[in-house]
Amino acid sequence: MTRTQPTMPVATTKWGQPPEPKESPTIQTTIQTFTADLADIQSFLNISISSNRADKVKECLTSTLTSLSKNFVFMLLPQSEQVDYLLLQTHVKRLLHQNEAAAKKVDTAKELGLFGDWVDVCIRFIETRHNVGRQSGQQIATALHSATQGVDQLLRVLAYDDSFKDSKERFIVSWTIAIFEELQWALEEAVGFYKGYDPVISWWIEQPWMALNAKLTALTSALGRKTGIDGSGSADDIVGDPIGREALLQELEAEWIAYTPEELVGKAEEEFEWCEKEMEKASKTLGFDRPEEALEHVKNTFVEPGEQIHVVRDLADEAIAYVEKYDLITVPIVAKDYWRTTMMTPARQKVNPFFLGGTEIIVSYPTNTMNHEDKLMSMRGNNPAFSRSTVHHELIPGHHLQFHYMNRHNPHRNVFQTPFWIEGWSVYWELLLWQRGFPAEIGQKWATNEAANRVGMLFWRMHRCARIIFSIKFHLGQMTPQECIDLLVNRVGHERATAEGEVRRSFAGDYPPLYQAGYLLGAFQFRELRKELVENPEGPKWGEKSFHDAVMRENNVPVEILRAMFKGEPLHPDRKAQWKFLS
Repeated sequence: MTRTQPTMPVATTKWGQPPEPKESPTIQTTIQTFTADLADIQSFLNISISSNRADKVKECLTSTLTSLSKNFVFMLLPQSEQVDYLLLQTHVKRLLHQNEAAAKKVDTAKELGLFGDWVDVCIRFIETRHNVGRQSGQQIATALHSATQGVDQLLRVLAYDDSFKDSKERFIVSWTIAIFEELQWALEEAVGFYKGYDPVISWWIEQPWMALNAKLTALTSALGRKTGIDGSGSADDIVGDPIGREALLQELEAEWIAYTPEELVGKAEEEFEWCEKEMEKASKTLGFDRPEEALEHVKNTFVEPGEQIHVVRDLADEAIAYVEKYDLITVPIVAKDYWRTTMMTPARQKVNPFFLGGTEIIVSYPTNTMNHEDKLMSMRGNNPAFSRSTVHHELIPGHHLQFHYMNRHNPHRNVFQTPFWIEGWSVYWELLLWQRGFPAEIGQKWATNEAANRVGMLFWRMHRCARIIFSIKFHLGQMTPQECIDLLVNRVGHERATAEGEVRRSFAGDYPPLYQAGYLLGAFQFRELRKELVENPEGPKWGEKSFHDAVMRENNVPVEILRAMFKGEPLHPDRKAQWKFLS
């Protein structure tokens, strides 16, 4: 007999109403919305010289500033949100300045005859394609043919015109080459959108596009030859755009630095002199009368090809063990265990002759394809004593640990990255580890001589001093790229190839004007803040780990504002930089 299972009553679900949207945005959601909106605008309107893009970006920036003052009463916000308010306000104002500067570069290129009507013709075609506007094949073909004629006319002018010789013009031309390459890529994508799919448009545009593509390739090559920007890798290949004192002061204000360019150069010279005296002491300990001889000795301690990756691994383990042994900062297990090692290509070593890092460490060391001289310079410049500092700078407690915290604590502040916080943090550890006697605490088999380790750390400290001097003096119009290279070679002790790479990287346009100065100046800020909070007998006497963890948890906050937070100082929406941190 089959038993019938009792029937259980079916529960009825009572659905609620959809949640009501919050009546007003928070500062954090405002930052997140702004960041996403700006990224979408720039991604969709992807021709950087498009006037339409410039207008839409400006509209986004100005509306964000308006919403800040309209939606929030600064003095009623909690301190952390006041900080976010200041960060967003400063960031947006800086982007508005940059938008204006970009428009001026376009105007200069037009004055030099580099941007004719044909450029606008190409941009209209590309943006119509992006909007899926209706275009006939004949219409597109006519536009491409017109652009080809415009490029051809410019090529004829370049063949007989002996201009573009001064540094300002050469920089504009180097920037224009990149713009033409960007335009060529976007045109190829737009043509490819129709190719094969629309038979009529495909029929019309195949030959006009082939002709324009060839002319654009010829144009970028001709501009490179005309200005000496030919990709040869020589010092003559380096161009830059000195922005002048007024623009430097604007940049310093945006970075919350209460000093003039001249004051910063003076401090760098003072620090340089201290380094030179310390280098003399270390050289004598090594048995040499002159620092140049000691540097030569240390450079020649390079390891054999194939060994550098093992050097890096051991140096990384040594640094991690050190900060954990002395309980200097919390190193989460995921940060400690999960980072990669990759190799720098020969081409990238021309711009980045030393290591790079973050989520991984990118190792510079010669490959079999490099010429003999470049191989030796790469090996000498990345010897174990030099690499000891670069490894902990790039990994732990430097950038890798920094990025680990950034992804987990106040990530909405990632958009406010600044070299004074990012690079300053890593260089601060170089200063602190020197102060704590790290050169003498050996935990690996590659860099085992204390005096040689001091030479390595001092080399990098002198390098940071030189960066402040040459980057600021270049933008003041007081040094040329060649003079910057000579400073690194003659006074710091760089290999010429690595010096050229450093200067090329500084002025190529990929980094803001104060980026190189931010390394040591940011480190000075962190060092002074630590003195006030950790070392000062009349201060709050924070512990080392408490201080370092607190800095990391706040994410990208200018050190002056971080100091105000930690000291409980009141903030104001119109606050300007005022902290004098250079002791």
